[in-house]
Amino acid sequence: MNTSSGAPAPGSMTDRISTLVKVLRSEVPDCVAAGAIDMATGMLLAVETVDNHPQEVLDLLAAATLELFQGRNVVMIENIWKERRGIRLDRHYFQEILVNSDNLTHLFVRTESREDVVIVVVCRKSVNVGMLFAQTRRVLKDVGQL
Repeated sequence: MNTSSGAPAPGSMTDRISTLVKVLRSEVPDCVAAGAIDMATGMLLAVETVDNHPQEVLDLLAAATLELFQGRNVVMIENIWKERRGIRLDRHYFQEILVNSDNLTHLFVRTESREDVVIVVVCRKSVNVGMLFAQTRRVLKDVGQL
């Protein structure tokens, strides 16, 4: 959905994020939920799920995502690793995080075009992790810049 110039697809950022989340939910194998979180505010921007979840559960997911990527200790570790590797870029070091629970697999990915937006894809534990990564990356590339 990128234009030939690489610019974001038409529509508001809210529309593009909603489209991204819907496509992730429908095209990633064994996906039971997908969402997008604003790392600047810790707010859930969009969510698509097979089940209804109370708003407080969704808000906790957003808060946990913020802590996972930008908690004080995580940022400190990122800065130490960047320093030791001679990386001088201001961008975050951690781009993807995979978390397994008893029944689910959660993939958290910073979007390339907007580092302040993290998408989360939640799948059944039976998901092929390679396909989870491949399909998520494909959808992020195909849907285009936010």
